[in-house]
Amino acid sequence: MEKKAFDYIVVGSGLAGLSFALKAAHYGEVLLLTKGSIDAGSTGRAQGGIASVISPKDSLKKHVDDTLMAGAGLCRKDRVELLVSEGPEAIKSLIEWGVQFSKDKESVGSLESYDLAKEGGHSESRILHSGDITGQEIQRALVESIKKNKRILIKEEVMAIDLLTSKHKKEENEEPNRCYGLYGLDVKKGKVLTFVGAETILCTGGLGQLYTHNTNDKVSTGDGIAMAYRAGVPVEDMEFMQFHPTSFYDFEQPPFLISEALRGHGGVLINEAGAAIMKGIHPMADLAPRDIVARAIDEEMKKSGSTHVYLDMRAFSTEELKERFPNIYKHCLKRGVEISKMPIPVVPAAHFLCGGIQVDENSATSLKGLYACGETASTGVHGANRLASNSLLEALVFSNRALKAIVKESHQLPDSKGFWDWDDSRVQPTTDLGTYRSALEALRSILWNYVGIVRNNRRLKRASEFVKVIQSQVIDDYGLYTMDPKLIELRNLALNAELIIKSALCRKESRGLHYNSDFPELSEPCHTVIT
Repeated sequence: MEKKAFDYIVVGSGLAGLSFALKAAHYGEVLLLTKGSIDAGSTGRAQGGIASVISPKDSLKKHVDDTLMAGAGLCRKDRVELLVSEGPEAIKSLIEWGVQFSKDKESVGSLESYDLAKEGGHSESRILHSGDITGQEIQRALVESIKKNKRILIKEEVMAIDLLTSKHKKEENEEPNRCYGLYGLDVKKGKVLTFVGAETILCTGGLGQLYTHNTNDKVSTGDGIAMAYRAGVPVEDMEFMQFHPTSFYDFEQPPFLISEALRGHGGVLINEAGAAIMKGIHPMADLAPRDIVARAIDEEMKKSGSTHVYLDMRAFSTEELKERFPNIYKHCLKRGVEISKMPIPVVPAAHFLCGGIQVDENSATSLKGLYACGETASTGVHGANRLASNSLLEALVFSNRALKAIVKESHQLPDSKGFWDWDDSRVQPTTDLGTYRSALEALRSILWNYVGIVRNNRRLKRASEFVKVIQSQVIDDYGLYTMDPKLIELRNLALNAELIIKSALCRKESRGLHYNSDFPELSEPCHTVIT
């Protein structure tokens, strides 16, 4: 590709990146970079759906209150109000792009015709869904629209390495530091390229691959967060890693998410003896916020010595479960569990990062020219614990807010030839990729065992020492060898591990997703910012 400057460089192909690209194409040329295929990432894995106030029985206030309650006193209320109030219009955009949501009755041309599900923490049914494969349907519709748009150039299998900033300009000047794009590895060619743009939007998703048990796509390695932090952008609330209470337990197979919608439908969590786990734990029982349910399961497993618990759907017929949850039914059956006759073995798994790159109400970071949207950003709407199905809405609403803020200010295309290209003249190809694999396995085990659902300072400090050893290897190899996908991801994951542990040690209380047995009580609410 001949080097040229783009109006917008979008990094990532989840809902935040795709929706931004589609709308930005009305205002300029867009380069969409994705480290895998365009349909990889966490959006396609979303089963439950997207929350918004659609029903006349519901209200914006109820959705705001539910979000604030789940966020355990740490949500930014003004951002939550933006999320909820702009939600219905954002949903209309999805429908216009061709997303087919499940309907409760024949459409009469209004949003009220859609079937609305209820999930944990929600006081009303407000989850739009497409069966139990909502994310796949959203991804399908948006990718189809993207591929038809001639003002969007798609570059798959490009791994972002670091942001391109003012310090990479060939000619020195005294301008304030600014982002001008990034360096990225073209995986197929094995070459590092320079991508130049007026505005850069990081939509790189979360970092679930940092944990042994997780529900994320393999591309979720915290790349955007790491790049932004290395460029001097603060991160916040990194200690709040949400563990989804129910992933299918099968030690020999990859984790598979069992949607919260099953509990919303009436599913009950039980132990090996068949006793209801959530009875007496919380007034909402099985529909309590995810942090409470995950800790209850964790406690039950430690008490019984079991590797998992069960989700009981036997109160419902085969026909009903097949119709409402076809994908989950089929998956469980493939693994030997007929869910209308047998309880589903489940275990918590790392699922969603509520913190991330610090941004304002328009998704702008502290580095001019750089925006962050979706799971990679900390907008403050999730607080200390994300309300179910608010994540897709956040990606949609705040990517739209980012574009609106950008187009209000005119920008000039930077000189595409005015930046230094990547210099790898002093390095050599690596001879042992196995060391990266071993280091990654060790890192994931450390985070799972020492920085999991329940923490304490002794274990956090021990984890910090272990991570430092891995980071030392990364620093050595980064200076010696050419760029390799495994090295890029290991470098980013190790930095994210450091940021999570630092943040967890800073918080001297237990709040939401962060439970430290050394500090079980609440303190004054505050955000953890690492600069």
